[in-house]
Parts: sequence; structure tokens; C-alpha cells
Amino acid sequence: MAEPFKNLINAGTVARAGQHLQRVWPGFDRPRFEQSAGHGLEALEFKARAMQLADALEATLPPDFEAAADLLEASLAPPIPLDAQGEPSALSAAQSEAGLSGWVVWSMGDYVARRGMTDVPRALRCLHALTQRFSAEFAIRPFIQRHPDATLTTISTWVNDPSAHVRRLVSEGSRPRLPWGLRLQALVADPAPTLPLLRALQDDPSAYVRRSVANHLNDIAKDHPELVADWVHQHLLTASPARTALLRHASRSLIKRGHAPTLSAWGLGQGLRGTVSLSLSATRAAVGGEIALAVSLASSSPEPQDLLVDYVVHHVRANGSTSPKVFKGWKLTLGPGEQRTLGKRHSLRPVTTRVLYPGPHRIELQVNGQTLAQADFELLN
Repeated sequence: MAEPFKNLINAGTVARAGQHLQRVWPGFDRPRFEQSAGHGLEALEFKARAMQLADALEATLPPDFEAAADLLEASLAPPIPLDAQGEPSALSAAQSEAGLSGWVVWSMGDYVARRGMTDVPRALRCLHALTQRFSAEFAIRPFIQRHPDATLTTISTWVNDPSAHVRRLVSEGSRPRLPWGLRLQALVADPAPTLPLLRALQDDPSAYVRRSVANHLNDIAKDHPELVADWVHQHLLTASPARTALLRHASRSLIKRGHAPTLSAWGLGQGLRGTVSLSLSATRAAVGGEIALAVSLASSSPEPQDLLVDYVVHHVRANGSTSPKVFKGWKLTLGPGEQRTLGKRHSLRPVTTRVLYPGPHRIELQVNGQTLAQADFELLN
């Protein structure tokens, strides 16, 4: 069995934090810090562990924020190096010996968010340092929420920072709907303030940064689909392969939804010229098993057709209603007059993000965003 994720913050994490904070400040009350941060740690879940460590920092660091920020920065390991593709490398034992990095920095960032609101410039300089040893994407969000002008003005200067960690923070920290993070409701309503940042970063040399930009645009697409469709139309025209990959990743939710302007941007705007059918391997299937889909396509066009074929499973919910979930199918070019058969096995095993309930389920087939065929089956316990 895999090690629980929460154990990434453990007694060793607390001890290393105490060691390095005492190294840079001999007067640091290490016993008090370690007792407070480690109390009942095994019983806590992941975020609660991080927040308890932040509580201990708040109780033991100097009350003067600038002095505390100086100590946090002095306790850090060298920045996490990036590999040839611009992705973060694994932490080494030497880095751990040299100073703090990794998950403990989450707690340090939370401390900065709690105590740094009265000195935003100093707090942001500290987050600039912290993000190079883990990520300050959670910690910077309260500053964007409470001091949007000052924070966005500062991070706009970071789009040319030498560190890819910092450039990524510009995009990741300002995502409207960052998972696990504070929702930035003002940017959900109006993402305009971050668009210049994304424009400056979408051709970043680091894939690490570009992936964040794609996820940021995908966040925006949930509330402003036309804006992202227009962005793709505009920025795909002269796109490099790297930018093209970014825009496709940014479009993924809209493509799954069959959003016509987005499909059009990718040359998938026309409906199928021809016929399609969908059949299932069984009319009944059990939770934990699988069901096979068979798709038959027949072209009636004298021209090739670029097709995106996805399928939607309407899962039964606990209250008896249904909830649609789009699954990736096939991307293909159907030749003139061609007939083609496609097959896929769909798993019915429960996953952590979805509970499967028995009852009648429907599968719909989408071709270039249009629902053209469907089939039903009964899911059994």
C-alpha cells in the first residue's frame, strides 16, 4: 500500500525546521517550536499538519515581521534546480542538509500570509524566495485578494525573473480557481488583470511555466468560455509547437464540453458528414467491472474530415439524478467515403473522485461536440 500523502509532513519535517531555524537564530526556542508543531501530528490530516506547523512558527518567530522574514529566508536551502526541460528536480540529501525546502515551505508561506499583510512589499520578497524552494502559490493568494493592485503590480515584474519557479508563481498564484487554494472571486468574475501576465508567459522557455499558463486559461474557461475561445483563435495563428501544446491543454475542458467556437479554432467546427452508431458489449454490468464501446463511422463526404470523438457517461447519483462526465475517445481523420470501427473498454471501478451507484446509465457519443448516438446499460452492485 502506498504511503499516505499526509506523511510528507512528519516528525522529521518538524525536526529539520527546528534545526535550521536555530542554525540561523541561536536564540530560537527550538524545544517549544518542536513540541507545538509535533503535538498529535500523527492524528492530523495533511493540511492540518501544515497549518499546525505554521501555528508553531507564529508562536516562536520574532514579533517583528521583517526580522522573522529575514530568518525564514536565511534558513532556506539553495533553490530547487530544474532539469533540461525546465522541470523541478527531486530534492537531494545535500539540499536538505543545507537548509529548508519542500513541504515545510507550505507552512512558512502560510506564516507570511498571516503576518505579512501590514508590510506587503517585504512579504512578497519573502514569497519570491520561498517559491524557489517549494511553491508560494497558496500563500500569495490572500495578498491578491486583499491587496490586488500592489500584489499584481509586483508580480507583473516577475514575468522576466531569471527563476522559472518565480515566473510560474505569477501564473499559478493568480489562477482564479486553484485546487486547494483560496478562490479569487474577483478574478473569477473578471480575469482581465491577469491576461497580460499570461500573454507574457505563454511562450516561456520552461514547460513548468507553460503548463501553469494552460491551467490558468482552463480555469478562466469555466466562467468565460468565449474569452478563451477567442484567445485560442488569436494565439494559434503563429503558434510554435510548444505554444500549440499549451493552447490545446488550455482548451481541454471546452473541447470536452463541445464548445463550438473552441472546436472551430482547432478545425473541428463542422459536424460529421456521414453516419455513426454506438453499441455496448452488454446491457448490464457490475460495479468494479467494465463495459466495451464499439463505434462505427461512415463518411459521406468527398473530403477528409478531422474528427474528435468523445463519449459522455451519465452516472447515477445518490439521489437518483444523473451527472454527465466526458471521457476522451479518439482524434482522427476520416477519409473520403471511409468506414471505420473504433473500440474502447470503459472501466466501472470506483475512484476517489467518483462514487458509482447502481441504476440505469446512458452513454452518449459526441463527434466534434455534437451528440450523434447513445446507448444504455444497467449498472449493478
